[in-house]
Amino acid sequence: MKARWKIAIGLGATALTAVALVFGLEAADRAYPPPLDNARVVSAEVLDANGDLLRAFATPEGRWRLKTDVADVDPQYLRMLVAYEDRRFYDHHGVDPMAIGRAFLQLVTHGRIVSGGSTLSMQVARLIEPRSERSMTAKLLQVVRAIQIERRLSKEQILDLYLTHAPYGGNLEGVRAASLAYFGKEPRHLTVAQAGLLVALPQLPEKRRPDRNLAAAQAARHRVLERAAVATVIGEGEAERASLSPIPAERRQLPAYAAHLAELALRKQPGISKHKTSLRRDVQQGLEAVADAAAKRLGPKVSVAMIMADAKTGEIIGEVGSANYFDSSRAGWVDMTRVLRSPGSTLKPFIYGLAFEQGYVAQETIIEDRPADFYGYRPRNFDMTYQGDVSVRQALQLSLNVPAVRLLDAVGPTRLLVRFRRAEVKPKLPPNEAPGLAIGLGGVGVTLKDLVQLYAGLANRGKAMRIGDGVQDEPGPIDGEPLMEPIAVWNITDILSDIIAPRGSKQLGIAYKTGTSYGNRDAWSIGYDGAHVLGVWVGRPDNGAVPGLAGYVSAAPILFEAFAKSGVAITPFPPAPMGAVRIAPTELPISQRRFSVTAAGLLAASSREPAPQIVYPPEGARVDLGASSGGNEIMPLALKLQGGRAPFRWLANGKPLPDMSRRRTNQWTPDGAGYSTLTVIDAAGRAASVRVFVE
Repeated sequence: MKARWKIAIGLGATALTAVALVFGLEAADRAYPPPLDNARVVSAEVLDANGDLLRAFATPEGRWRLKTDVADVDPQYLRMLVAYEDRRFYDHHGVDPMAIGRAFLQLVTHGRIVSGGSTLSMQVARLIEPRSERSMTAKLLQVVRAIQIERRLSKEQILDLYLTHAPYGGNLEGVRAASLAYFGKEPRHLTVAQAGLLVALPQLPEKRRPDRNLAAAQAARHRVLERAAVATVIGEGEAERASLSPIPAERRQLPAYAAHLAELALRKQPGISKHKTSLRRDVQQGLEAVADAAAKRLGPKVSVAMIMADAKTGEIIGEVGSANYFDSSRAGWVDMTRVLRSPGSTLKPFIYGLAFEQGYVAQETIIEDRPADFYGYRPRNFDMTYQGDVSVRQALQLSLNVPAVRLLDAVGPTRLLVRFRRAEVKPKLPPNEAPGLAIGLGGVGVTLKDLVQLYAGLANRGKAMRIGDGVQDEPGPIDGEPLMEPIAVWNITDILSDIIAPRGSKQLGIAYKTGTSYGNRDAWSIGYDGAHVLGVWVGRPDNGAVPGLAGYVSAAPILFEAFAKSGVAITPFPPAPMGAVRIAPTELPISQRRFSVTAAGLLAASSREPAPQIVYPPEGARVDLGASSGGNEIMPLALKLQGGRAPFRWLANGKPLPDMSRRRTNQWTPDGAGYSTLTVIDAAGRAASVRVFVE
C-alpha cells in the first residue's frame, strides 16, 4: 500500500513539474519572443505598372535587402535549396535530431563536421538575430529561437525570411538582390546552374563571392550540383551540364531607373516597402538612354528632360527628370519636368485652334508676315526675316511669330488662358502683369508637365486630360467644357503632322511642335500620335544661355529618337470628325480668304455699320432639338443676328454652312448632342460667336 502511494506521489510530482515546466516555457516564450519585427526591415522598392523593379533603396545600414517571397523565385531553386540545406524541413519543428546526430558522429569519426546540423529555421534565427561569437550558448539560443519561429510562422513564411535575409557577400542580402546583381534578372526563371550558385553562396558568402573568388564560387556550385539529394531533384545529366556553365565574374548594378520619380514616391508614401508607379520599365529604359546620349552630344552643363504620357488615361509611362541624376556638372539632381520655364512657340497651336473655332481663319487663309506694331509690341521672327503673305497652314508650320501674334490679338490673350484653365494648367505671368500678346511667343512660365497635359488634349480630340504624377495623383478626363472643339483640333493636327522631320530623323506619323525661349535658354519639342504624348526639354538647369540651342535643331531630333526607342507603337490619328475638311483657297468664303488687320493690330472693321452680333441663340444656351432623345431626326436651330455688313457667312464648329446669305436669319441642323460653337462673319471680316449646348 505504501509503495503504491509513493508511486502515485512520484507521478503527481512529475506531472506537476512537467506542467510547471510547460507553463514556464510558455511564459519565457511570451516574455522573450524572437525579433521578427527586425526581420521586416527591407529595402524600399519602386516598381513600374507591371510590378517590375525600377529602383531600390538600401536599408538604413546600407544593405541591399529586397523582400522576397516563395512566389518570387523559381520552384526548382526552392527544391534544390531544401534538398541541399534541410531535407526534412517540412517534417521537423525547427530542430532536426537526425541532422544533429549525423553532425556529432562526423565530428567524432572525422574530427570535423562534414555537414552541419543547422536547419533552415535555425539559419533564419541566426540571420534575424546575428551573434558574433560561435559558442555552445549561442547555438542553444539559436535552437530555442528556431522552435519559437516554427510556433509562430508557417513553413512558407520561414522560407520567405530565408530568401530575404540569406547573405551573398558584401552588402547583398536575399536571393533577389543576388540574382539581380549577378545575373541581371529576377529569380523567377533561374537556370539550374544559376540556382546551384545561389544555393551555395550563403554558406561562406565572402569567401565564395564570384566577383572576388571565381574558383571558390565554381567549386561550391559544383558541390551543390553533385550532392545526391540535389541530383535527385534535377537529374544527374542536368547537373553535369549545369556544372559546365560559366559563372559571372562581375557584380552588376541593381536597377536604378526613374531617379526623380522614385524619390517622389518615397516622399509621398513614407513607411512602405513597395511603391507602385504608372511607368513602364521598357519605355523608361529607352527614354533614359536617349536623354543620356543626347546630353553628351549637346555639350557640358546641358541637360535633357522628358515626359511620355498615355493620352487616353493620363498616366505617365515614362519620365526623365535629367540626363543623369548623378552628374553634378549638369545639376542632375534637379527634376526639370517640374521647373517653370519659358515655352517659346509651343503654345502657338492653341492660338490657331481658337482662331479656327471662331471662324476667323481656315488653313488656306492668307495672313501677313510683315513687321507690325501691336500697341508698342513689335514681335520679330526667330531668324529675323519675314515671309510676306503666307497661308495660315504655312505660318504655323514655319512657326512664324507675327501671324501668331495677329491671331492672338484677335482671339484675345485672356480667352487663351481660360482655355488653359480648362485643362487645369495655369501659366505663370510676370509679376504685376496682365495677360498680353507676349504669351504667344513664350512670355509666361510653364513646366514640361504642363505642356504635356495641354497636348494630351490635342491627342484626345480636344477633351482635356489630367496627367498624373506617376505615384498618387489620379489621372483621367477633366470634367467640363473641352479644351478645344474637335474640328479645330483636327485642323491643328492636320497641320502639325505634315511638318518635315528634323534632319537625320525618319518621318514617324506624329504631329509635333517645337519652341525656343528668348536667349537660347530652353529648347522644346512636343509630339503626339493617336494615343501618346511625348514632351522634350533641353537646356541648362541654371537657366544659362546655350549658343545655337533651338527647338527644331536640338530638341526635335531627341523627340523623334525617343519616340522610336520607347518601344511604343505609333497609333494612327482618329478619323476626321464630321464637317472637318481642308477647303481650297478658291472655295473659301470671301471673309476667310485673307485675315486682315488694321495698323493697330485689330480686325478690320467698317466704320459705317456696327459689328455683327448673334442675338439667337444666346451665349451658353441649352437648346432641345431632340438630339438626346434617340430619335432619327434632329430639328434645325434658328439663327438670328443684328448689325454687320451683308453678305454673311455662318460657321458651325468651324465648318461653313452651305450658302452665304444677305439675310440676318438662317438655320442650322447639328450632327448630334453636345457643345457647339456658332460663328457669323460679315463682309468686312468681323465675326461674332456663341457657344450652345444641343440636347
